[in-house]
Amino acid sequence: MKDFKLTKETEDKSVLKTIRIKLSTLNKVEELANKNNLSVNKLLNQCINFALDNLVDDEKNNP
Repeated sequence: MKDFKLTKETEDKSVLKTIRIKLSTLNKVEELANKNNLSVNKLLNQCINFALDNLVDDEKNNP
């Protein structure tokens, strides 16, 4: 799997969506965002994109 590296690049168009997240997870995300001078939104988008790009598709791996 590739290494996950944070970037400061700008995002494309965005939409507002409400999600629920565990408080302990949010605390970690906020700490990492602050440490890297990023918004929580940008950090979460990068995490989601990385996860989607590296998602193992069971159908491909188990014919």
